Amino acid sequence: MKLLVIGLDCADPEFVFGWKDELPNIKKLIEGGAYGPLLSCHPPITVPAWAVMMSGKDPGQLGYYGFRNRMDYSYGAYGIANANSVRCDRVWDILSRAGKKVILLGVPQTYRPKPVNGCVVSGFLAPSTESNYTYPVLLKDEVEEVSGGYVLDVEDFRTDDKEALLGRIYEKTEKHFKVAKHLLRTKPWDFFMTVEMGTDRIHHGFWSFIDPTHRRYVPGNPFEKSIKEYYKYCDREIGEMLSLVPEGTAVILVSDHGACKMDGAICFNEWLIKEGYLVLKEYPKTQTRIADAEIDWDRTKAWGDGGYYGRLFINVRGREPEGIVDPEDYEELRDEIISKIEAITDPDGKNLGSKAIKPGDVYMETNGIPPDLIVYFGDLGWRSAGSVGTGNIHTFENDTGSDDANHDWHGVFVLNDAGCRKGRIEPGPREGMSIYDVAPTVLNLFGMDPPENIAGESLTAAPGGGIKNLLKKIGNWL
Repeated sequence: MKLLVIGLDCADPEFVFGWKDELPNIKKLIEGGAYGPLLSCHPPITVPAWAVMMSGKDPGQLGYYGFRNRMDYSYGAYGIANANSVRCDRVWDILSRAGKKVILLGVPQTYRPKPVNGCVVSGFLAPSTESNYTYPVLLKDEVEEVSGGYVLDVEDFRTDDKEALLGRIYEKTEKHFKVAKHLLRTKPWDFFMTVEMGTDRIHHGFWSFIDPTHRRYVPGNPFEKSIKEYYKYCDREIGEMLSLVPEGTAVILVSDHGACKMDGAICFNEWLIKEGYLVLKEYPKTQTRIADAEIDWDRTKAWGDGGYYGRLFINVRGREPEGIVDPEDYEELRDEIISKIEAITDPDGKNLGSKAIKPGDVYMETNGIPPDLIVYFGDLGWRSAGSVGTGNIHTFENDTGSDDANHDWHGVFVLNDAGCRKGRIEPGPREGMSIYDVAPTVLNLFGMDPPENIAGESLTAAPGGGIKNLLKKIGNWL
């Protein structure tokens, strides 16, 4: 049994399936295989989504809710969710212990690399190529030589210099696939997983150039075909990878979430100031990160974080150092804020359709320090801007740099015909698949049972039969 998992971060089903006739190698995987949109997790972002996918655990079970997470209930202690944050098995841990050879390339949350029965080239959260980003350590020299100088991520992808950005995206992707093909040719493996981040970076950098409904779109612009041409380039590289694997290899093509245009951003903390939940000692004269603002904690009930989604935290007495919200008033305050968030309008007065969710309603557990509310502005059409000093609730400029797209709910899943045969999985288009179903499906392909207390089910079950445990929590929210 050999399984090749090709991850394209943020690859969107509209593009992968809509452009398949121009993506001949991906089309071959689809034909005779099982395929369809893949519902992501809460929140649908790279961290935690890839760890969710490869463990079957939800973010609450994992205990982190984004790249940066509160380390405790103080106001300033945040940490990055790296490999040390993952305290449960991912599929390659189980396969390694079973004697299977595994290779990981560019998979998020694999820095610092932990020992496996095989080798690891860390993902984009590695600080630089000066770090020991491979396992074993000596593999680093090989990677650097093969790639001509490895690139972990696309630098400065929120830039207005689009020509230079496009060049960096292609350079990073080319080096990534060079290493992937080298490892396929030279290392023993039973499970090979690679994740390319360029798909995410090109969406964020170029969506306004390709989407006629985007407010900044200009017909006939020089980057109008940029995203499609990049997908076609990735398809050619995927074809070269597939030519290197034995006949009958099971192949999964997958993404952790999709993408959609970004209409704008809600200045979350400006809104909280306006509603009286957040009080500053002194309002800044220029745009300022909320972490650098002078917050009057003796008068502040709640504050928020920016990002692709918003995280709201309540200043609870006895929990936060200077908390003022009585624990018995906590639920009433959350319900009040939810109601107000769902009433937020766009600049023209039209309701955005925003949602604020209690973590306990969508997670099987809530480990770590969860936000008190998970907030999606405009059903992900608007991001959360955390800074203060703009004086406005709405903005059309991202406060962390130029950005055209937000994440969307559905990624992509394709299991080729060989995988369907090995897993006795019915081929064809499939609805109801979830990111939680991937880990148990992978383990079942190797003849192994998945761990208990996971949210998904293997695709060997009836179509749409997965995520039963999680759906008990989520209900009909989506």
